[in-house]
Amino acid sequence: MYQKSDGILIVKSKAFAIRIVKPYKYLLNSKSEYVLSKQLLRSGTSIGANISESTYAQSPADFITKLHIALKEASESEYWIELLADTEYLTEEMKKSLLNDCHELIRLLISSIKTTKKRMNNKQ
Repeated sequence: MYQKSDGILIVKSKAFAIRIVKPYKYLLNSKSEYVLSKQLLRSGTSIGANISESTYAQSPADFITKLHIALKEASESEYWIELLADTEYLTEEMKKSLLNDCHELIRLLISSIKTTKKRMNNKQ
């Protein structure tokens, strides 16, 4: 194991995944929307899965790679949230709330990646 993922990342990404499941169920049951919401479900829950996976990274570089994948999934989630709102499947309030959480995860991931890279450079 390289390093334990920052506890806050695990907590926040799991909370975000739970938040993503709720609009997915709403869109599926109330709006009969299957395609876009499934994409959001996949990317939104993948963030935490990749952060969790980083806990058992084989090296600092592998750890960073896992966090980069989580970052890409967060960026993709941002896209699906905006698209669902722009097509009037999500309300403006839902969009803002989900994007706030998504942006917080993005900031935390970027910070963790930068910190790990800095530590790697200091050891060389």
